Amino acid sequence: MRSCLKLLWIALLVASGASAHATMIDFAAPLDGASEFPPNASTGSGVAQLVFDTDAHTVSLDIDFSGLSAPVTVAHIHCCVDPSSASPVVGVAVTPGTLPGFPAGVTAGAYNMTLDLSAASTYTTTFLAAAGGTAAAAEAALLTGMQAGFAYVNIHTSAFPAGEIRGFLQAVPEPLTGLLLMTASVGLVWRRRRACS
Repeated sequence: MRSCLKLLWIALLVASGASAHATMIDFAAPLDGASEFPPNASTGSGVAQLVFDTDAHTVSLDIDFSGLSAPVTVAHIHCCVDPSSASPVVGVAVTPGTLPGFPAGVTAGAYNMTLDLSAASTYTTTFLAAAGGTAAAAEAALLTGMQAGFAYVNIHTSAFPAGEIRGFLQAVPEPLTGLLLMTASVGLVWRRRRACS
């Protein structure tokens, strides 16, 4: 009986810890003119999908956009502001200038890039200083802002220099893998416990 209880505790600990430390955190945002501040009538749209890897200290960006009214000038990740605030605009957090290699001079395109979050040069000097002066602190501040829904992707064009389309990033729920693993473990332990009695 004691060995059955020990097995039960081990299985529950393994199952509960399986998803406790997420290394890959997914974020997504629809991009449109209505999300700008102030909102604009752009018919452009897009989607941003980001994967934040806490072990590799990287963020991978996949951004698709189309229908912009004018050519792209720059694109950024801004952080950290509450989207429900009276003036939901904040400075650029990542990559001074523009996202490296972001397609400029076009009204539609796709972008795929992985940024090294352990490098201080990945952040603007203002964001780096506000976060505490180190890349590690800036990475933590960016992740916290993204998890709170306080970071946004903004694509600027010559027609809308302050931004034509943007979207606040939201965490994409993790698949139910952890729950399924825990349920299966409890079921196996229950079967084993019945066999032990």
